[in-house]
Amino acid sequence: MTSKIFDVYSDFPFFFEEELSEICLAHEKMIFHKGDFILEEGKTANEYYILEKGLARSFVNDFNGNDVTTHFFVEKEVVIDVSSLFQRIPTQENIVCITDCECWKLDFEVFQELFHRIPNLREWGRAWMSQELFRYKQRSVEMFTLSATKRYLNLLQGKHQVVQYAPLKQIASYLGVTDTSLSRIRKELVSHPNKK
Repeated sequence: MTSKIFDVYSDFPFFFEEELSEICLAHEKMIFHKGDFILEEGKTANEYYILEKGLARSFVNDFNGNDVTTHFFVEKEVVIDVSSLFQRIPTQENIVCITDCECWKLDFEVFQELFHRIPNLREWGRAWMSQELFRYKQRSVEMFTLSATKRYLNLLQGKHQVVQYAPLKQIASYLGVTDTSLSRIRKELVSHPNKK
């Protein structure tokens, strides 16, 4: 196992080496192909994944039946539906692979056993959830406070793989704009690269 893949754990400063080793060894390598669903609407999540290679996204179908991207998952991120996994309820989202993906899976039951036995994993879980809550809150505020161009530039800076591999329609729905608007923004940025 490549330790870099498990930076999501090892960046937490309080794990003992043997704890980290046990947690990492509890994961199972999984391969998904482009278009494969990691989780489907109506099913209950029974695991989470750490994405080693590839790009995935979560999406919902709105009240008009439109496919709306809610999140993009890039390498070294945790691929998860928190509510479904921890509240044991069916998910409202779909998680699908945009490219071929290599992941490390941790089953819910295994996680629960480790979580109750390793106090530092509980602390890591609290820290990770706080960080994710902050990110989601920040994104929801930015949808109202930043221009579409600035939101696109933030995505380009934070998750460049998305712009490289995801279809325009998926990126546009994530940014809350139409395909046409996003095409215009991209053309303007090419013509005027210093525009913010």
